[in-house]
Amino acid sequence: MAVVLDGQRRAFIAEGPPDADVRRHRIDRLLAMVLDNTAAFVDATAADYGSRSRSAALFAEILGMISVIEHTRAHVPQWMRTTHLMRAARLVGLRAEVQSAPLGVVGVIGPWNFPVNLTVLPACTAFAAGNRVMIKMSEITSHTAEMMQQTVPRYFDSTELAVVTGGPDVAAEFAGLPFDHLFFTGSPSVGAKVQRAAAEHLVPVTLELGGKNPVVVAPGADLQRAATRIAQARMVNGGQVCVCPDYVFVPEDSVRPFVETAERTLHAMFPTIIANGDYCSSVDQANFERVVGLIEDARTAGAQVRSVVPDGETLPDPVSRKIAPTLICGVDDTMRVAEEEVFGPVLAVRGYRRLSEIIEHLDARPSPLVTYWYGPDDADFRHFVRHTRSGGVARNDFAAHMIPSAAPFGGVGRSGMGAYHGKAGFDTFSHQRTVVGSDLPFSITGSAAMPFTTPMRIGADLALRRARRRTRRRLNRFG
Repeated sequence: MAVVLDGQRRAFIAEGPPDADVRRHRIDRLLAMVLDNTAAFVDATAADYGSRSRSAALFAEILGMISVIEHTRAHVPQWMRTTHLMRAARLVGLRAEVQSAPLGVVGVIGPWNFPVNLTVLPACTAFAAGNRVMIKMSEITSHTAEMMQQTVPRYFDSTELAVVTGGPDVAAEFAGLPFDHLFFTGSPSVGAKVQRAAAEHLVPVTLELGGKNPVVVAPGADLQRAATRIAQARMVNGGQVCVCPDYVFVPEDSVRPFVETAERTLHAMFPTIIANGDYCSSVDQANFERVVGLIEDARTAGAQVRSVVPDGETLPDPVSRKIAPTLICGVDDTMRVAEEEVFGPVLAVRGYRRLSEIIEHLDARPSPLVTYWYGPDDADFRHFVRHTRSGGVARNDFAAHMIPSAAPFGGVGRSGMGAYHGKAGFDTFSHQRTVVGSDLPFSITGSAAMPFTTPMRIGADLALRRARRRTRRRLNRFG
């Protein structure tokens, strides 16, 4: 890995920042690599999961990223433009500008839940900013990792893009390499380890993490529509999505009809589960056992667990690693499911009386990656947005905050650090480099050096007095 990194850095230094055509050509090759091999990538992810809908993988892994890539490609020349400052000063010989300079070599550590999408998109953005890229694939999705490692060399020289595979030891070594930027998608606990490893070389990091994404069903919401959409959203990729709804607040008098509607929706979605190739299994035994443990812990602690199991089937099934869609009511803060990110087909339902209860609950906990609101865009919604914190907010639809290709995507606090997608991603992988030159016959900053003359001291005192008066006037106007 160190040899590959050294080769990429040497090539970057030798060739200098690439122009827009080179950057777009790299993006085109990256997209071609995915599109030319879509069926093989989809099959690889299905093999990794054991049971994963090929149609769902096609939409989530491949089709979902095309518009973001196309948007990025189209805007590369615009985002690269130099920003000119103090334009009027040019007339007297002072020029100031800010350039978006590529960082050099970017490391990308990918997750297992969407191993193609969530490695290709950050690589695309890093290419747009003019960087070279090294990707560490997740060892949990080993078939996809091997597929990526075999495919990339057909489209890229290793000095442009390289793929690394291996287990936790390799990942730890990768995170400790002296990259110019490190991008990680995964859990907060592993993200903390990545940040510690990167700190050894003062490598800046972008962390795309997860969290317990809350949902609020407002009193004015269409309850049936909300329950249907929330139940459907919870089941995307078997619930193994960082932006899946994790728990839902429902007005107390609407909890029962909400749960009944959600159950009907899930029964209709999955008349069979064990033999259903479209029903996504847990990615591995460890995750299967963890999610089952969360359900059983809640049941033992007194929660009402309602599993939507088709007739004649016994779930959870350790052979297929499938867990039935499960609704849990009566959750309290002593239960593990109230604190841990579920990452499975489980939705906790809580009743509430006042919006203030929800805001107080959320503000006392780590900020989630996204908060959901089902209901009108009214004063309550705007109050909720203003008084809570999250990576994004989506109203009335799953992952609606990710629909605009130009919108930044990222978390805040424990759910992440930094953002990508759109120009935000370009800026993440760029250094804003200020370049200023003077052709003036005197030094503007020379007054900072001795000797300090009497006129200079008088001028400094006058500038201070003016600044004090101006600041005091503003404070007095504010009251």
